[in-house]
Amino acid sequence: MNQEMSEEKKIAYVFKVVVIGDSAVGKTQLLSRFAKNEFCLDSKSTIGVEFQTRTVTISSKLIKAQIWDTAGQERYRAVTSAYYRGALGAMLVYDVTKRQSFDHVARWVDELRAHADASIVIMLIGNKADLLHSREVPTEDAVEFAETQNLFFFETSALTGDNVEPAFLKLLHQIHDAVSKKALDTTNLVKPNEGLLSGFNIESEVSQLNNPATCSC
Repeated sequence: MNQEMSEEKKIAYVFKVVVIGDSAVGKTQLLSRFAKNEFCLDSKSTIGVEFQTRTVTISSKLIKAQIWDTAGQERYRAVTSAYYRGALGAMLVYDVTKRQSFDHVARWVDELRAHADASIVIMLIGNKADLLHSREVPTEDAVEFAETQNLFFFETSALTGDNVEPAFLKLLHQIHDAVSKKALDTTNLVKPNEGLLSGFNIESEVSQLNNPATCSC
């Protein structure tokens, strides 16, 4: 416990990241793989919003990634869109074996940009890349879309863990670079009700958040 408290005091920033995309594309599995290196075979659909955290070191600074896993079902969209505000990064996930999930990506980008800060960093993720014989979305299609929308892109497998760590770390590094360029005073990183690309001051983190829920194993 003392070690955890000591680590909390050393954290420089808390970055809020949202994971979005259609239902059943593997959002919860990706988050579970990155946060706990686990894969839940019997994972159920996320209801509303859940979040997990992981602390990483970027440029010799401790960064706490607070990653929100949002429900993909249409009936939850009005609820989850409220959580985009204040997010510094987004993982937009589709299933490489389901063309429809990729066809919906443009709509997700539009929704994200309508509700999030304009400077949010977006990573496009083609998940389930291990299912080679079931692929419906060519890598080239995703690369072309990512280039036209100015998104970063990775193909991953939450099952095997391939590219999950590099994708999340790439996103966090890009957020850190963007925050650093702002040259903000670390004593005044967050102002209430503002969704600026700033990061959370550790002293103001968590107090306004709901109780976290973990992977539904």
